Amino acid sequence: MFREIDILGVYVAPFAVMMLAAWVATFPLSRIANHFSLPRRVWHPGLFNLCIYIILLSLIVLSVGPRP
Repeated sequence: MFREIDILGVYVAPFAVMMLAAWVATFPLSRIANHFSLPRRVWHPGLFNLCIYIILLSLIVLSVGPRP
């Protein structure tokens, strides 16, 4: 079960913290992709970045979530 996170007296949903972590983790991956000129090889670079973000976010949620 996820519980709220207390940040300086403000309760924040754990999903918001996970979204922030995925957003921060997206930057190094996009720099690596730019180094290999991957965005030029995909149809829509913005959608590619969004998909990378969603994949990272789902990996974080699944790794932090409760185990059955």
